[in-house]
Amino acid sequence: MTVVTNHRLGEDALKEKGWFGSHKWLILRRVSQIFFLSLFFVGPLTGFWLVKGNLAGSLTLDFLPLTDPLMLVQSFFAGHSIATDALIGAAIVIVAYALLGGRTYCSWVCPINVVTDASNWLRQRMGLKGGVQLSRKARYWVLAMCVVASAATGAIVWEMVNPITILQRGLIFGVGFAWAVVLAVFLFDLFVSRRGWCSHLCPVGAFYSLIGLLSLTRVSAVRRSACNNCMDCYAVCPEPQVISPALKGEEKEVGPIILSSDCTNCGRCIDVCAPDVFEFTNRFNGEVEPSAPALKEAA
Repeated sequence: MTVVTNHRLGEDALKEKGWFGSHKWLILRRVSQIFFLSLFFVGPLTGFWLVKGNLAGSLTLDFLPLTDPLMLVQSFFAGHSIATDALIGAAIVIVAYALLGGRTYCSWVCPINVVTDASNWLRQRMGLKGGVQLSRKARYWVLAMCVVASAATGAIVWEMVNPITILQRGLIFGVGFAWAVVLAVFLFDLFVSRRGWCSHLCPVGAFYSLIGLLSLTRVSAVRRSACNNCMDCYAVCPEPQVISPALKGEEKEVGPIILSSDCTNCGRCIDVCAPDVFEFTNRFNGEVEPSAPALKEAA
């Protein structure tokens, strides 16, 4: 592989694919996040309740229940009775994210992702390096503590401090404590730990990564022989450790598919890659496109 020097993040993709082509999945994610969040504003603004509730538990058109599985687990351990609608709603969510990829929720639905992405962007602009190195297992400890605390107190503990719910509540009801929580997450990622909240501490992301262990939708380095080692994919990926096994592995030993449940399927590696090494595929499609020399030999 050739090594690119004096390289600005994403500049090659910008030249090759244009602005939209090098930001396509990012734009689609923002549209998706705004869409899901806006569904909850229809009722308060118009009186027509398209969706009631919040991202932890909702009812669409008084018919379709959706329940955050983590909230359901906490409710169970807290000793609460579980309504049938809540069970159905959790089952729908689990099936959906088992197909799409568990942490797809983190990058395509969760509004806090916008906050942490903005923090990471500013961190890069300011040239901030280093920070506290948190274990990626920490979020699973936080997840376990939430369940234990719910069992000990009889309350759904995480929902009391969940930044996602707090942000949604703040957007609907106005300025208040909600914005202090959001600001704290932003500043934590900016000055304390890069991608600290979503990649290391959030129990919601930890729970969805468990759901996504065997998910169908995956990113694959199908043209990994075209990689020019620019490292842009690593720079933009919120979980860069997931890329190496697919990109660097020997074809016979490690397939091109990113199988780690930590992957959020955000698509940014696809956006910023000028030679289009990556694309969305499924976990069973382990094919790698032959390199240019191999094509010439075949011809």
